[in-house]
Amino acid sequence: MLIFSVDSYFYIQVTYLCILLINLTHPDRAFAMMENKYSTLIDQTFNFPQEGFHTADDELYFNEIPLMDIIKQYGTPLKITYLPKISAQIQKAKKLFNVAMAKADYKGTYTYCYCTKSSHFSFIIEEVLKNDVHLETSSAFDLQIIKDLHKRGKLDKEKFIVCNGFKQKMYADYICELSNDGFTNIMPVLDGVNEIDFYNKGIKNKCKMGIRIASEEEPSFEFYTSRLGIRYKDIVDFYKEKIQNNPKFELKMLHFFINTGIKDSIYYWTELAKCLNVYLELKKICPTLDSLNVGGGMPIRTSLGFEFDYEYIIEEIISQIKNFCENNDIVEPNIFTEFGSFTVGESGAALYKVTDLKLQNDRELWYMIDSSFITTLPDTWGINQRFILLAVNHWDKEYQRVNLGGTTCDSLDYYNAEAHANQVFLPKIELKAKDPLYIGFFHTGAYQESLGGYGGIQHCLVPAPKHVIIDRDEEGEMITKLFAKEQSYKSMLKTLGY
Repeated sequence: MLIFSVDSYFYIQVTYLCILLINLTHPDRAFAMMENKYSTLIDQTFNFPQEGFHTADDELYFNEIPLMDIIKQYGTPLKITYLPKISAQIQKAKKLFNVAMAKADYKGTYTYCYCTKSSHFSFIIEEVLKNDVHLETSSAFDLQIIKDLHKRGKLDKEKFIVCNGFKQKMYADYICELSNDGFTNIMPVLDGVNEIDFYNKGIKNKCKMGIRIASEEEPSFEFYTSRLGIRYKDIVDFYKEKIQNNPKFELKMLHFFINTGIKDSIYYWTELAKCLNVYLELKKICPTLDSLNVGGGMPIRTSLGFEFDYEYIIEEIISQIKNFCENNDIVEPNIFTEFGSFTVGESGAALYKVTDLKLQNDRELWYMIDSSFITTLPDTWGINQRFILLAVNHWDKEYQRVNLGGTTCDSLDYYNAEAHANQVFLPKIELKAKDPLYIGFFHTGAYQESLGGYGGIQHCLVPAPKHVIIDRDEEGEMITKLFAKEQSYKSMLKTLGY
């Protein structure tokens, strides 16, 4: 069987030549080999169908959701959030860590924290909290969300609230306020040596503390060391000077964060080993230290060809920590993780209609969408982020190579091979067809709304699209709810002072 590859337009042309040769030598195979449908391309390029994606009647289903039905009900452009996927991801990680700990006879516990900066929406965090997890915050207003969740009975005061980030006065004041109000497990993670002075003045009760290590950046990064955290060589002296003899504070956690996330690389394992050495030195003089926060997220699927061995990576992390502790005769630390994108990323999708075709030269065909990539998927132009891109309908039609263009006048409002890391192939369409082409970007649930300025001013005043929440009832029947209508011009003009 010939395998179509979308890694290069050149390979597609080579494949056609191979098909032509087969047709000349084996005419009986001609019809089968000349199928040029979009469905055939996807089937032969990827392992498809796969988790979360399948087709029926040449239309795409996302987590068993008939997307064309959703489009017919709500129109496009449209953002959707599928809540059950959030709980599924949390339970997946919990199971993997608990199994890894059981295999290694690991004595410490595992605590799952949701990184709220990935998505602050109430329906996201409320779904997260259904799974008996804890929260990690990044700024002052995060703590107002904590207060609101507690007031509404969604969050009790015993939950861990791990407070990361560089603390300005307002953020530190809110931490003190919650600590004094009985949030017994609020835990500021010290980002600098002067931050503790805020808490020494403002906190009345005993408070748990963490220290963030200023890890070295990946070799390809512009800087050698993270701007966040305290330097390796300063941590022990800082503890002796500011925490050890202060009855208000109890150092519980060492926080190890890698910007590029958890991955099987020499860089990651080297930084973990350095972190464990700091933990050992601190543990010798700090008996209350009992937790290690292996910050940094796990990757999500951004391609149908995605491969990542979650089980191996997690077992290797637990094994390395276990072996280190045994070799140095110390008790294994409790493990904390802060997963944001992993928690919510795969729950999101963005759906668009192709509204126009533009052939700008002999080779570059543009499909114009009914929204803007800059405003709705800002990571596609900000960091060239890849998302899973698939046609929603017309899987029975032939495909062609295209570029995707947004509606703004910005030259960067596009999505093509440079951003997608593969050539973009979509079904051929006619401009005046009664049944237009719809496309979907999937696993877009993290960061896109906050980076796009949700609810505020949008680039070129392109309105934020409708947002629909999708859930399941006890019988598994789909429930849809319109969370937000398309942004109105009145709301934008009000923000602009008109």
